[in-house]
Amino acid sequence: MPLEIVTVPCRADNYAYLLHDAGTGATAVVDVPDAAPIRAALAERGWSLTDILITHHHNDHIDGVAELKAETGARVVGAAADAHRLPPLDLALREGDSVAVGAEQAQVLDVSGHTLGHIAFSFPGAVFTADSLMALGCGRLFEGDARTMWASLSRLAALPPETLVYSGHEYTAANGAFAVTVDPDNPALKKRVADVAAARAAGRPTVPSELSLELATNPFLRATDPQMKARMGMAGAPDAEVFAEIRRRKDAF
Repeated sequence: MPLEIVTVPCRADNYAYLLHDAGTGATAVVDVPDAAPIRAALAERGWSLTDILITHHHNDHIDGVAELKAETGARVVGAAADAHRLPPLDLALREGDSVAVGAEQAQVLDVSGHTLGHIAFSFPGAVFTADSLMALGCGRLFEGDARTMWASLSRLAALPPETLVYSGHEYTAANGAFAVTVDPDNPALKKRVADVAAARAAGRPTVPSELSLELATNPFLRATDPQMKARMGMAGAPDAEVFAEIRRRKDAF
C-alpha cells in the first residue's frame, strides 16, 4: 500500500506504528504507549506528526498521547464509545466511519472484546488491530464476552487474506507455546513457531503477520475447523463456544 509503515518498539513488549504518506507529508501514529521512541523515530526520518490514532483506552496504548499532542498539535482520533476514558478526541469515530491519513482512507471496525469500544483501523492491505486479533493469539477478555470477541475476530478474518495484521504486542512466542497445545498436529503452526523463535533470536519483530498465516495457524481463528473442534472434544459445537473454550484454556495456560 502507498503508506510507508514503521514499527516502533515501546516499553517492554508494545508496538506503535508510524504511517507516512510521502505524497502529502501526513504522518500518523497508531497508539502511543510511550512518547519518546515515537519522537525519536519521527526525528530520524524528518517526519512531522499529523494524526494520533487510538485503538483503545488501556494505559499501555495511550500514555504518551498528551505529550505528543502538546508537542505536535496532531489530531487525536479514537472511538466515540470509548471517549469518556481516552485522551480528549478531535475526531470521534464509530463502526463504519472512515479516517484519512494523507491520501489513504482507513475503515473503522468495532472489534470489542478485549475492551468495549476497541476499534481497528483497516487500510487497503493493512489492518491495525492492537489487542483484538494478535499474532498467533487474541487479547484477554477484560470487558467483552467470548461471543463479542468471536464476532470481532470473525469480522477481521473476513478481510482479504493478503492483509497484513499489525497488532499491539510482541507476544507471539508465548502465544505459539500455547497454540501447539491445542493444535499439535498442524504443520503450518509448527513451522511458524520455529520461524518466530528464529526471528526473536535475531532481534526481529514478529509483527506484522499476514492474515492468511493467522487463518492457518492462530487457534483463535480456527474455532470453525471441524478437526480443531474434534480435538477439543467439541465436535459439532457452535464456533463461538469453541472459541470460548480455547480462550479459557489460554487464560489458564
